Amino acid sequence: MARIVITGASRGIGLELCRQYHERGDEVIGVCRSASDKLAAPGVRVVDDVDVTKDSGAGRLASELADLPIDILVNNAGILRRDTLDEIDFDDMLEQYRVNTIGPLRIIRALLRNLHEGSKVGIITSRVGSIGDNSSGNNYGYRCSKAAANMVGANLHHDLSPRGIAVMLLHPGYVATDMTGAGGIPAADAAGGLIARLDELDLDSSGCFRHAQGDVLPW
Repeated sequence: MARIVITGASRGIGLELCRQYHERGDEVIGVCRSASDKLAAPGVRVVDDVDVTKDSGAGRLASELADLPIDILVNNAGILRRDTLDEIDFDDMLEQYRVNTIGPLRIIRALLRNLHEGSKVGIITSRVGSIGDNSSGNNYGYRCSKAAANMVGANLHHDLSPRGIAVMLLHPGYVATDMTGAGGIPAADAAGGLIARLDELDLDSSGCFRHAQGDVLPW
């Protein structure tokens, strides 16, 4: 049994990750800003009032977990604000950086003492943050924040590998959630793929950018 910590756990992919990890017998800690009945239902431990954009939120999480060892840390919290070149809200763009890019780094740094040799860190990013895969433009804030999140993950790979901690950047696929809307794959399918990739993660595969289905994605 592993101890799993998941941010952005109150809905969508995060909620489904909590459910599936719990069902297979792992100890799950769901982290969110506001707790929900759905999150409490699987029987996971909930740590709420954690805003990943604030040092106080990361500090609250670190205080709640104290010296509890973490086997897998999944940084799933994220936001999407759609835009076009003609209609960019730069405040929205900055907010996406705060959540999607700096948020994972803030949480990981706050929980460094909880990570140990053999721990795994996953950052849920997106292939729309791939410069090599960009074929459509638009969504400046989301694309740029996810590209920067990929760099955060690549940096963490170099800094954490000597400590025996593996890091992976993960694209869940286009998923039907409250954030993205209808038309994507079910969150359950995406979560299953993400769990499979994290199960495979080790120091040899650390630093990779992978699709939940297993493909290695271009930067």
